[in-house]
Amino acid sequence: MNTALAPRDERLLRLPQVRERVALSTASIYDRMAKGTFPKPVRIGENAVAWPASAIDRWIAERIAESAP
Repeated sequence: MNTALAPRDERLLRLPQVRERVALSTASIYDRMAKGTFPKPVRIGENAVAWPASAIDRWIAERIAESAP
């Protein structure tokens, strides 16, 4: 288990927030996770997961960089 602490200003995003930020459907997000092309969430409860905002920001930045001429 990773015991590293997240920075104080790190936020966790639930699925609706992630969908809004990346403009993908739930199915697309989980499909990309299965393919290893989208960040995986962290468990925040017995039946709850969330994504670190920094991981989503990094994924967005990578998409932008890939599309730059």
